[in-house]
Amino acid sequence: MEKQDSVQRFLELIRRSHRGKFKVYIGMSAGVGKTYRMLQEARQLLDAGVDVSIGYIETHGRTETEALVEGLPLVPRRRLFYKGKELEEMDTLGIINLHPEIVVVDELAHTNIEGSGNPKRWQDVMQILDAGISVISAVNIQHIEGLNEAVEKITGIEVRERVPDSVLAMADEVVNIDLTADELIGRLKAGKIYRPDKIAAALGNFFTQDNLLQLRELALKEVALRVEKKVENQMAEGDKVRHDKLLAVIDSSEKRARRVIRKTARMATHLNTSFTVLYIQSDREAADRIPLARQRYLMNNLNLAAELGGEIRREHSNAPVETIVGFCREQKINIVCVGRPEFSLISLLKGAFGLRRLTGKLSRMNIDLFIFS
Repeated sequence: MEKQDSVQRFLELIRRSHRGKFKVYIGMSAGVGKTYRMLQEARQLLDAGVDVSIGYIETHGRTETEALVEGLPLVPRRRLFYKGKELEEMDTLGIINLHPEIVVVDELAHTNIEGSGNPKRWQDVMQILDAGISVISAVNIQHIEGLNEAVEKITGIEVRERVPDSVLAMADEVVNIDLTADELIGRLKAGKIYRPDKIAAALGNFFTQDNLLQLRELALKEVALRVEKKVENQMAEGDKVRHDKLLAVIDSSEKRARRVIRKTARMATHLNTSFTVLYIQSDREAADRIPLARQRYLMNNLNLAAELGGEIRREHSNAPVETIVGFCREQKINIVCVGRPEFSLISLLKGAFGLRRLTGKLSRMNIDLFIFS
């Protein structure tokens, strides 16, 4: 009954808007049943007379999941040749041309084959939504951009395929598919997640009791946060006032700048506000002097900031403290986020001196300063 109510609520959301509505199932890991639940919902919608199609589904050879696919309308996949092999991808334009009312798209974090219309599947989903088609999709908690470092700390693995937090923020519904760690390990041992030859390795690496408990907690908190923000936004609809304005100040480093952007974006989500990313380019980092590697780090990090919903600003200045202070005054910023100085003696002394000056000036302006490690 609860599942039917959820389906009905989603259907009502769809019919109130020209842009497609977006529903995302989140789980703590592979095997919790996200794909199975999406297919169950597709069958319920089809039985209710709704025009629903499967845009892309990945059964991973699981018998129960494959049984649910039978009889559902499928949009044929595109075939592409890559490095001498014929591969398949979701046919985004085919879905848009067919124009079902709802389409099911699995594996939101997937990276498309080179030569596809969009680099990432979540970008395909945005294109489908813009065409007025509603989407039901799924993602594991470890693929959410803002949680990347938290997941790496838990599992020791840096997940490469990621979905920006701003994509989740666009979702009209976010649903957690929850299992206990014991239930998931039981499914794994029973061969319901991976082939028998992969079970032992999975149990010894990703699927440990401790990992799953921590990932489950992350998933529960993330869904609770998304629901809370959705309620807040609905209550404050029409109210354009934002009490907090966040500024992330970055340099052209790789990991430090990336951490500052991610953590500022997460803070902005918790405070239900927007954020700006400021890069201050000194003469030392002029276009003809900055090393190619640092140029690449900078562009990647600015792209990340945009994907996470941040506004990008670039300033040319050899006086970073004064530039930050002036920007805060102009934009009425009240929270500034920076990275911890590098740990070489000279850079630490220079960084510490600059931070001390910045702290003093911001303090007099009643602006909070966060230094992220």
